[in-house]
This record gives sequence, structure tokens and C-alpha cells, in this order.
Amino acid sequence: MKDKSLDFAFRYGAIIVIIGVIAFFGIKLPYFFTYSNLTDILGSISIVTFVAIGVTLSLIVDGFDLSVGATVSLTTVVTASLMIWYQQPLAVVIIVPLVIGAVIGLLNALLIVKLRIPDLLATLAMMYIIGGIHKTYAQGYTIYNHMQFPDGSKAAGEMNPTFLQIGQGKWLGMPISVILLLIAVIGVHIFLTYTKYGRQMYITGGNEEAARLSGIKVKKVRTLAYVAAGVFAAIGGIIYASKVGSGQIDAGSPLLMESVAAVFVGFSVFGAGKPNVIGTFIGSVLIGVLVNGLTMMNVQYFTHDIVKGGVLVLALAVTFYVLNRNRT
Repeated sequence: MKDKSLDFAFRYGAIIVIIGVIAFFGIKLPYFFTYSNLTDILGSISIVTFVAIGVTLSLIVDGFDLSVGATVSLTTVVTASLMIWYQQPLAVVIIVPLVIGAVIGLLNALLIVKLRIPDLLATLAMMYIIGGIHKTYAQGYTIYNHMQFPDGSKAAGEMNPTFLQIGQGKWLGMPISVILLLIAVIGVHIFLTYTKYGRQMYITGGNEEAARLSGIKVKKVRTLAYVAAGVFAAIGGIIYASKVGSGQIDAGSPLLMESVAAVFVGFSVFGAGKPNVIGTFIGSVLIGVLVNGLTMMNVQYFTHDIVKGGVLVLALAVTFYVLNRNRT
């Protein structure tokens, strides 16, 4: 009976918790179940879920990327500066941050795959380097419309109204950022589940030597996973700049832990026992619902991290207890 209860909690615990939390807040808060609030919850998790998708991809190949939060910070200020400092067209504003994210992923792969530095150490070093670069680039200032420079002059540009629609606009009542997120989640899920390359990523992460002997180019697979992690973090940075309408330094600092929490909560969704994008999305929804409900109940914001940490500990405890028991 104990084993069956644990297996049930492992498979459906996250879903049951989400339903329970939604029911609790729905009863306590009269405006919780309104369409606008529910879409606000999805909009609030769009950035962290894009970042979490990148973390998911790195974990699938048995890696881990600690630099995603710093990548968000760098691409956010670069995105804003391209419009406000340099008055660049929208295509450049979108492409340059994506290229930066891909380059960061390549550098991570160089350190991890080529030089064989442990992933945690390599991406931790990159996190500090990228953090220093983005603060140096922005000179420690938030980048905003017609900002004043230390010499007294003012920036000539401002945020492109079309660009702001990415993070602030709606289509048929649904935030555009949520639509982009759902497309990304469905697309990555199809890629990982139904394509040869997606299966190769899981095989590589499960047993790299066996994957190599079966003909899989494991170095290429791991490299592409880190590049994809950097690109998804860059997308998060672009949406962040669009949502707030400025380039804020250290914008991505809190996103790393939130994305990691979402990924590991997702381990237990439907008993997956491994990183998966649907589980990651559900983990993000759980965290978003908790934060939204606690905010509506006027719970002090600095206690939110306690709740997030508690949810993560509970998810990890159930997940790894069941996984370790099944291996013995």
C-alpha cells in the first residue's frame, strides 16, 4: 500500500497539487478564476518557462546550465540598447540577442564537451563572466527611453511599439507571449518525443558511452543542446525587455532558480522520472499559480521564495525516493 501510494504521488502528485492550489485560491479569492487573472498567470510564467525549457534541454543530455539567468540579463540590456542607443530595425533587435544566446551556448559546449570541464563549474564561470559583461555594457544603468548619459546627453531612441507588443500585446484576448510559449512547448515536445534527434538526446543523456557505440555523435548532440539552452534564454531576455519596456540589469538573476524549480517539479509529472518539456511547463504553472494566489492574498513578497523552495523540496523528495527505490 505504501509503495502504491508513493507511485501514485510520483505520477500525479504535481497535477493534484496544482488542482488543489487552484481550488483553494478559487474559494478564498473571488477574482482568482476570472479569465484575465488566469491569462495573467500564464503571462507571468512565459519568461521563466522559456528559460526552463533551455535548462530542460541541457539536463536531457546529462548536463546543467547555470548561465541561463545571466544570459537573460545580457540579452535584455542588448535588446533595449539596440533600440534606444542605436535605433536599429526590429529584425536586428530580434536576431542579435538570439545570436548572442547561441554564442554563449557554444562557449559552454566548448568548455564542457571539448575541454571536459564539469558542467556546473563551466557554466558557473560563464555565469559570472556574462554577468560582468552585461553590467559593464550597460555601465550599471537601466536602459530606458531617452535615458540621460553621465555626460548630460540623452539617448535618441525609444522602444519600438511593435516590439513591445511581444510582451505586452494580446491576440484574441490571449497575451502574445503566452501564444509564443505554447507554440514553443508543443514544438519542443514534438521534437523530443517524435524525432530521431530528440531521442538521440535522451539516449546520450542516459548513457553517453552506449550512445557513442551505437553511432550517435554525442559531442554534436551535447553541443546543440547547450546552444539551444542559450537561444531559449535569449528568447526569455527578449520577452523580458518587451514586457517591462526597458533593459534592466540583473533581470535574469531570479529566473535561474525559478526555472530549475520548474524543471525538477516536472520530473514527477505523469511519472516521467526525467526532464521533459510538458512537465517543465506544468511546474512553471504550479509556481505561477502559487505566486499569483499569494500576491492576491497580500502575503509579503519575500516569503514567496519559502513556498517555492518548499514545493521544490517536496517534488525532489518524492521523485528521487521513488527513482532510487526502483533502481534497487
